[in-house]
Amino acid sequence: METQEKKIIFSGIQPTGTFTLGNYIGAIRNWGKLQDDYNCIYSIVDMHAITVKQDPAQLRKHTIEAYALIMACGVDPQKSIAFIQSHNKCHAEMNWVLSCSTQFGELSRMTQFKAKSQGKESVGAGLLTYPTLMAADILLYDTDVVPVGNDQKQHIELTRDLAIRVNHHYGKTFVVPDGRFMKEGARIMALDDPTSKMSKSAENIHSRISLLDEPSKIKKSIMKATTDSDGIVKFDAENKPGISNLLNIYSALSEKTVAELETMYEGKGYGDFKKDLVEVTIDALAPIKQRYQEIRESKELIEILNDGAQKADAIAQETMKRVRKNFGLGIE
Repeated sequence: METQEKKIIFSGIQPTGTFTLGNYIGAIRNWGKLQDDYNCIYSIVDMHAITVKQDPAQLRKHTIEAYALIMACGVDPQKSIAFIQSHNKCHAEMNWVLSCSTQFGELSRMTQFKAKSQGKESVGAGLLTYPTLMAADILLYDTDVVPVGNDQKQHIELTRDLAIRVNHHYGKTFVVPDGRFMKEGARIMALDDPTSKMSKSAENIHSRISLLDEPSKIKKSIMKATTDSDGIVKFDAENKPGISNLLNIYSALSEKTVAELETMYEGKGYGDFKKDLVEVTIDALAPIKQRYQEIRESKELIEILNDGAQKADAIAQETMKRVRKNFGLGIE
């Protein structure tokens, strides 16, 4: 009986600040769980981060922190390939090749571009074209599956369209990837505005819980979290978005279902619920913080980082050989 070859997964995350509970519950925690069933390739996509102005020293700091944090959250460099995007020059080359097959209208219709450019007199070209770089990230590794949130559906559709278009015009060049879209419950919202996604760059620090937050900060943010006035611990995303968001967080960190939590807190108020959620959150993040400190202080971190870059480059170079040949680039 033949052993079925594992499918390839690619996923990336920007190093624009310390990862939040939203990043952890919605994406990074699952990266470790996927390693035994897939050939996983994970990237800290620092080139995407510069679509908006960054402080260079802070970006480098956040990039190495992000790399250490994904390992602290369960990514094992012995099982997966983990690397920093800018360490592999093939991403920029592939981006240009794909840009020449991408239509302006496709990019200008992107929902995220419309939202981020709205009301601005001018925006950088990178904000318009970064979905093509995202497609390059994915197609460079013959990716089969891309685990993403529902807000990235358009980008996955563009990636698939580009792969199919190139394959039609230039012959079989790319694997056409499938999106693996996360359940809506995995989407963690801001603590101060449960109608907006939790963001690591939001101005209000109490809108989020970062993975490296001190216990006192975690407590303050949760106790200040927006809820409603009826005090009933019940999930109702439409009418009670605040407590529903906190229930999602509690459920994700405790492995209890939302229904079990509703029963546990029947007849109790938000105060008791929030106090318990503080303890659950602190306990869940403590081992991540400890592991992160060990990794950051390790002399092997740079060696692991460089090894990941070399492994990623070896795969990417093979893909680019095929791309250059099919597009007629270079002299054989």
